[in-house]
Formats: sequence, structure tokens, C-alpha cells
Amino acid sequence: MSNDNKNPNPLYVLGHSDHELNRLRAQARFLEPVTRRFLSEAGVTQGMRVLDVGSGAGEVAFLAAELVGETGSVLGVDKAPAAVAAAITAARERGLRNVQFREGDPGEIEFDRRFHAAIGRYVLPFQADPSAMLRGLVRHLVPGGLLAFHEPDWTFVRSFPLAPLYERACRWITDTTWLSGQSWNFLDRTRAVFVGADLPPPTMRMHTFVASGSEAQEWLAGVGDIVESLLPTMEKVGVATADEVNIETFRDRLLQEARSNGSLIVGRSEIGMWTKARHDAVAGQAPETE
Repeated sequence: MSNDNKNPNPLYVLGHSDHELNRLRAQARFLEPVTRRFLSEAGVTQGMRVLDVGSGAGEVAFLAAELVGETGSVLGVDKAPAAVAAAITAARERGLRNVQFREGDPGEIEFDRRFHAAIGRYVLPFQADPSAMLRGLVRHLVPGGLLAFHEPDWTFVRSFPLAPLYERACRWITDTTWLSGQSWNFLDRTRAVFVGADLPPPTMRMHTFVASGSEAQEWLAGVGDIVESLLPTMEKVGVATADEVNIETFRDRLLQEARSNGSLIVGRSEIGMWTKARHDAVAGQAPETE
């Protein structure tokens, strides 16, 4: 299920509909333990000022706000007005005082103070030039500041014994994103992206979801949610039709297949990656003030 990763001009094909924002919240609950582990091991800790890029509905920013505590702060930045509005509302409902959100491109925005860390989840594959994005983020960091990301890879998705609908759905997803100018298989690009940004090679970790039968329900529901968000694009690029997918029954059929086959379901891999900016990388900026 892998593709050559050199297709240019990536496009965010999932959109920012109400369905997609709800999907992101459900995905966040599924990914929270993994992202927490990655950020904690990377060194996000009490008292830090953190920049969360591509913050979406705000879930990673909320997790980071927990890690930095009341003495720290988190600023989430996203280009999508609908996502920023949803994140601001969620922060208000949670009564969080140490997290804020701002609309815009972090590569173009100027900030009053530099950050101890820049973080993101499912951000780098959506950039036309991920290395350029990382270079842009470094200028917002204190010397030796942390860059930590959590990105996906679908290379090892499979089932034993074969669950045909599940594997077909994963091919629909990877083919649709590829034909739209993206590759969601990020593992083989990770080192090159960081080194290409004049950063030290990152420390990396990989977590993969594996479950059988009904235990795979949450992951399979997530696959169904992605297929639903991608369906208009699937039809547009000729990967699958609405009749083929039959989204109304799709999630139930995925689960029934896994149960009846007794299949072991191997899900998407989650890749944690982090490094620190070189101390001379922010030379020429105003000195850091507390």
C-alpha cells in the first residue's frame, strides 16, 4: 500500500466540515495516549511556552496545555477559520486559561515572544515543502528549542487472515490522498525532512495499532470516518464511487468482516519524531526575554 512520495502540490483533502471536525475529535481520543507518550518523551514539560501548528479542533493543544501546566502556555495556530473557531469554543467550555488559538500560517505570523517548543500532529505530510515549514518554525524558537511531531504511516496496514473490505478501504484512502498530491506514508521521509531543514536527525518512535475481531471496532470506525470525509474526493479522482462504498452500511460491514473472519487487524502506524534546533539557528533575532 505504499507509493512514491514525490507527488508535488499537496492539498488538504479532508476539509473542515462539521463531520470532519467531529472525526478529528474522535480520532484525538483514539490517539491521545500515543501523542501524550511522544510529547512527554520528547521533553514537553511544565512551564514551557508551546506553539501547536495545524492545531485543528485544538485537541493536541489541550493535551500540551496539560503537560505544561499553569506555569506554561500553548498557542494553537491553524489556517482554517472553522477549525480555529471550534478550538476557541472548546477551550472556553473547558475553562482553560493557558491555551489560546490564532488563525494564520505560522510561517508568516510574527509572535511577541519565542517558544520553547513547536509541536504538531498530522501536519507535515500536508505541506508542499515540510523542510521549509520546519525552517520557518525554528525562527520562532528559543536557541535549542524543541520540534516534536506525530505523523502517520499506512505502509504496514494489513489483516490476517485477509479482510478484503478493510484492505480495500485502506487502498482507497492511500490512493485518494496520493492522487490528490499527498502521501500519508511519512516514515521513509522523516529523516530527510528534518535534515533538509538543517536540523539534527530526529529521535523516532513508532506505535502501531493491532487488534482482532470486536477489539478492532474503534479503529475500524475511524477508517469508516476517513472514508466518509474522503468520499467526494474519491469519486472526483476515480478511486471509488458512492455506490461501491455504500457509506450508510460501511462501518458495520467492516466490523462484521473482522468478526466473521477472526481477522487480526493491523492499523496505521503512528510515528513520533523530535529534535532540538541548533543553538545558532536563531542567530540575529532579538534576545529572549522572560
